[in-house]
Formats: sequence, structure tokens, C-alpha cells
Amino acid sequence: MFDISFSEVLVIAAVALIVLGPERLPSVARTLGHLFGRAQRYVNDVKSDIQREIELDELKKWKASVEETGRSIENSVHTEMDKFRETVEAGAEASAMSPPATAPSGAEPTPPQNSSPTPAGPALPPAQSMANSNARGTEGNRERETAE
Repeated sequence: MFDISFSEVLVIAAVALIVLGPERLPSVARTLGHLFGRAQRYVNDVKSDIQREIELDELKKWKASVEETGRSIENSVHTEMDKFRETVEAGAEASAMSPPATAPSGAEPTPPQNSSPTPAGPALPPAQSMANSNARGTEGNRERETAE
């Protein structure tokens, strides 16, 4: 803090001893020590307050950045939702305007496409589906044979 060498400190101590005397020098040195300690604590408190203010400013900037990013994301989500909504509405309007496809009056109704003999469940590849139906067929034949 101060640029005082040890020899300068010894000169100051000798002068203080001569001026103050040996009786008052210890109490003056103690008082100066307390004052110097208070000054150091005050400087440290000011430093820590300044550091806290700097960190608080950084946090405020970071908060503003995060809020801006959040608003940007929210705006982009709203924009995409509006586009999706417009697409859905346009598709609904287009399907409402086109006449539904009807079968000719003499034609027979077509059966539903999911009329396979396999029970409802996960879709199986054709090879596995055939294997399952063959296995069911042989089990059914065995049941018929045992019933006869």
C-alpha cells in the first residue's frame, strides 16, 4: 500500500519514542493499530460492496438476456402455431368444399380393410403373419381332430 522500507519504519519509531516518551508510546501504538485495523476493514467492506454490485449488474444483464431469449422462443412458437393453425383450417375448408366420394348406386359396399384373421395387436411383417396364421390353422385342426 505505502512504499515504506524497514529502515524508514525504524526511523519513524525512534522519532516517536523520543517525542512521545516510553510511557505513552505503547498506548499510542495500540490506538494507531486499532485505527489502522478499522481502516483496513472499511476498505475491505467497500471492495466487497463494489464486487457485489458488479456481480449484481452481471446477473441483471444475464437475466435480461435470458428473458429476451425466452420471448424470442415464445414468439417463434406462436408464429409456428399460427402457421399450423392456418394450414389445418385451409385443409378443413378444402375438404368441406370438395364433395365426398360416393360409391355408385349398384356397387356393393367394400369391407373394412382391417379384416384379416389375425387378432388386433402390433402389426407383424408378412412372413411372421403367415407363420402365425399357419400355426393357428394347425392348432385348429388338432382341436377338431380331438373333438371327433
